[in-house]
Amino acid sequence: MVEQVRRRAGRRRAAGAVLAALLCAAGCSAPADEAPGPTTRDIRATLDRRAAAVLRHDEAAYAAVVDPDATALRGAQRRELARLAAVPLASWTYGLTHVTAHGSDRATADVRLGYRLKGYDSAPVTVDRIIELERDPADGRWYLTADRPADGSVRQLWEQGDVEVVRGAHSLVLGVGRPREELEAVAGTADAAVPEVTAAWPERWAGRVVVLVPDSVADMGELLGSPASNYRGIAAVTTGETGNSGKAPADRVIVNPEAYALLGDFGQRVVLTHETTHVATRGRTSPATPTWLSEGFADWAAYRDGERTAEEIAPELAEAVRSGGGPAVLPEDEDFAFAGDPDLLARAYEGGWLACELIADHWGEEELFAFYRAVGGHQGRDGAVEDALHEVLGTTPQDFTARWRLYLRSRLG
Repeated sequence: MVEQVRRRAGRRRAAGAVLAALLCAAGCSAPADEAPGPTTRDIRATLDRRAAAVLRHDEAAYAAVVDPDATALRGAQRRELARLAAVPLASWTYGLTHVTAHGSDRATADVRLGYRLKGYDSAPVTVDRIIELERDPADGRWYLTADRPADGSVRQLWEQGDVEVVRGAHSLVLGVGRPREELEAVAGTADAAVPEVTAAWPERWAGRVVVLVPDSVADMGELLGSPASNYRGIAAVTTGETGNSGKAPADRVIVNPEAYALLGDFGQRVVLTHETTHVATRGRTSPATPTWLSEGFADWAAYRDGERTAEEIAPELAEAVRSGGGPAVLPEDEDFAFAGDPDLLARAYEGGWLACELIADHWGEEELFAFYRAVGGHQGRDGAVEDALHEVLGTTPQDFTARWRLYLRSRLG
């Protein structure tokens, strides 16, 4: 038995030596002010070896940091790495945020996984995980015995199955369980959307988009951490942090394959242009930006070519206006809730689009861009729209709302 332990430790040391050169590229770090003790330092070394193995797509090294007795976990780890094989990773890191020791040979680590896609992400996607480890007294190293998402964390696409990758001219499409020709069609539509967004948004942006296509709306819900029922009628959504941080966040457009498939070519183009607009404008969108403005501007960019009439674009609102029940105020944020009344949701989107149409028509496109930037650059939600209306458009909320209501009647009545 002792000899078996020694051979196991020798194999583990060999695997670690192969990966040593990669640790700088794939390393993880604890907070700068933490004084690492032996346990923290050694656990970090285990996570470093694991991160390096991911970047090398080295199955043996990836499994080598797992306790040999955790056979189910070893199998799951091999499957996970195989699913990542086609994903173009630029970086994969583990940030060790907290360690709870259970005696001298067992510990639980709170870990923040961060990864970037090569050529697309300038900042990482991050997800919190809980990792349990045991120390082998024969070699002093720590080995994984469990790895699970932290409470509130969402699943990643590769956890749902083998990832198929399609590279477009301006897009990277990652899918699970969908036919390759479907993913290629999504890439073609995304490629067409990118130049449309560039033409509609005056500021420089990355000019590329990452699209995830899960196998079902249920899987879409898992990627977003919400019930599938919230997205049954939603063709796509965009993730990503808001705010002008000086670097582009890692946005993902996530497609609902069931709803998206029901759309024709025009509808699919509108959806992906709308979502790509969110990617382009992310740095100018902040908590101060009301949803009617961010969603309205994205629709304004998507419908900017004028192929459809206002009544075709805003049928729900047109019906309300014709029946004398048009809205009295601009849509509130809660009107855009996916889980709410679908008719109210449609009218909210349509109302936001027509508000941006009004600004572009009456004040001009440059003023629409300036208004968007001014609202997003405000220090908080309070006063953001009011100040931007005054400073950019020379009007008041009351006057703008009255103009918007008249505009609805002129375009839809």
